[in-house]
Amino acid sequence: MDAALLHTVADGVATVVISHPAKRNAMTAAMWRALPEVLDALAADPAVRVLVLTGAGPTFCAGADISSLTGDEEPQALAVAAEEALAAFPKPTLAAIRGFCVGGGSQLAAACDLRFAEEGASFGVTPARLGIVYPASSTRRLAALVGPAVAKYLLFSAELIDAEHALRAGFLNELLPAGQLDKRVADFARVLTTRSQLTQAAAKEFADGRTDRDAYWARQAAASGDTAEGVAAFLERRTPSFGWTASPAGAPASEPGRTTGRRGD
Repeated sequence: MDAALLHTVADGVATVVISHPAKRNAMTAAMWRALPEVLDALAADPAVRVLVLTGAGPTFCAGADISSLTGDEEPQALAVAAEEALAAFPKPTLAAIRGFCVGGGSQLAAACDLRFAEEGASFGVTPARLGIVYPASSTRRLAALVGPAVAKYLLFSAELIDAEHALRAGFLNELLPAGQLDKRVADFARVLTTRSQLTQAAAKEFADGRTDRDAYWARQAAASGDTAEGVAAFLERRTPSFGWTASPAGAPASEPGRTTGRRGD
């Protein structure tokens, strides 16, 4: 199968699949370039409430496919642009990881809000094997996620760590037994689709360190009516029907619909 980014939308959950089986789902230059476009389209789709990023088959992503890069392209710039687009996605993102999550794969996983993995997965940040200076933004994101000491351990050594180590280090949110990752991710994503998008969008910005939007989110909360709806639903023992919906700019959008799509290389 050719290298491709596949994506579908079902029941509020967008799933983006990194598919390059011949190279353990290594990202080609075309795939790095395509990812921001795919994410922009999904962010603008009001049917999307949650995004799941995963790999085809038994591997998440083994990094960048160096053989696909030409002399006039800067592989690091392509990877950073894709990483930043993923980090900026305005709705919750979850990496579902099995097998190798190495190099650019770890870069993409770290840019997601949450990371669930299956036992047997391996993680590594490997630029020291090639004499590459890891991007400043990627280094800071990794250090914020696992702490400076663990980030230095990974970057200095370029050694792979197992899933249990990644969980202890804080890289992973959950570690699942073999065969249970897909169900757990599906169940958790379904839960996220029922929660307040207003709460999620504000919490994402606050947790990611943004400090210039406090007043904006206070105004959104006051105008949305979601708090009153949430309290009423709790007292009436029913599922809340929250009205605020997210758009790429963080402002309310229209009510959800549904789309599907595919992006190749």
